[in-house]
Amino acid sequence: MNLRAWAELLRLPALFTVPGDALAGAVATGLRPGRGTFLAIGSSLCLYEAGMALNDWADRDEDAVDRPHRPIPSGRVTPIAAFTAAVALTAGGLALASRAGRPALATATALAGTVWAYDLGLKRTPAGPVAMAAARGLDLLLGATATATGAGTRANAIAHPSTAADSRAAPTAAKTSPATFRSAEAQASRPTSSSATHPASSVATHPARSKATLPSTARTTLTARPSATRTAKPGRTSSPHRTGPHRTGPLRPSPAAAARSALPAAVTLAAHTLAVTTVSRHETQGGSTGAPLGALAATLALGHAVAYTSHPPAGRRTAAAAGPPGTNPGPGVGSGPRGISPGPRVTAAVRASTTLALGAAYATTAARPYLHAALNPSPPLTQRAVGGGIRALIPLQAALAARSGALGTALFTAALAPLARRFARKVSVT
Repeated sequence: MNLRAWAELLRLPALFTVPGDALAGAVATGLRPGRGTFLAIGSSLCLYEAGMALNDWADRDEDAVDRPHRPIPSGRVTPIAAFTAAVALTAGGLALASRAGRPALATATALAGTVWAYDLGLKRTPAGPVAMAAARGLDLLLGATATATGAGTRANAIAHPSTAADSRAAPTAAKTSPATFRSAEAQASRPTSSSATHPASSVATHPARSKATLPSTARTTLTARPSATRTAKPGRTSSPHRTGPHRTGPLRPSPAAAARSALPAAVTLAAHTLAVTTVSRHETQGGSTGAPLGALAATLALGHAVAYTSHPPAGRRTAAAAGPPGTNPGPGVGSGPRGISPGPRVTAAVRASTTLALGAAYATTAARPYLHAALNPSPPLTQRAVGGGIRALIPLQAALAARSGALGTALFTAALAPLARRFARKVSVT
């Protein structure tokens, strides 16, 4: 097996642009990346490579004329091997998505269908760039739905400790029989010699004494009984942000709600992918000035929108590193409409500056090769512009994560850019 040929077929350096999709989708929901997120990353990697193998298989006749050095036209990889790899990688991607839940599997199925439809037919039609843009957006939504589904009940227990405590206390309260409760209540209300004349004074001066005379099970029942029978006042509805006596974080979002939260980020990535794919349609022949200019304008507009538009997900505590999700740091913390954390001015300033820096890195990575291709639309410069647009996905994903308040995720995603640039010197991403 020729490993270098397979690396060229699968365009391995482009793999570094994939994890940021799921990570950006995860943090856009207000949740931390977890098991579902990593399953989504694995599924995305498989489906991305399936698309690469299928793309070269479908273009083998065209590449034999325009790019005979590609693995299939040069004979280093057989067509049947490339097609088999595409099928196997697609199956692997769907299998990983199924481990993250049915919503994630449905999103991955739509993503796989879009990839196959693009490679086998839509690529050479005006709908080709739109299909590729939809695939990138679905990839981000896959991370969002997988994260929301994979969070499970454990995320609810972490985000709502009072609810978990009530559920642990419920079995103890259930073990107390009605007779025990009545006898304990009668014992508590029976006057003693010192309180016969003034029965209320004993309870008022020594509230713990009457409680101490009760059995432990009765005390548990007496404590839990009022909260169990509490009803909402007329005209008021229970809030998902209130669980028990303290205000905690929001409930875990449903996969549909998570997808809606991640939709702005998905549209941003889709718009960038639409511009890159439009330029790539001329990478073998060259001669187009309008496509690079349009991509340049789109890049500047997207960079400005991401850097100067604050879009933290509802309910997210942007300083999550200060404690585990759902902890209640104190009054006024996390109680704002967007879950403002301690030191909101400092946090907002750090988030804004990080997002601005990553947005500038995105614009710089993509804009310069687009400008060169617009000035000289030759095939080599057009291919370089496509490569720059692909690599620019990484700082764009990082900027979206920073805009959501997940600075750690943003920095991790941004750290993939040097690796992609290093490997791109050995294997082309186009």
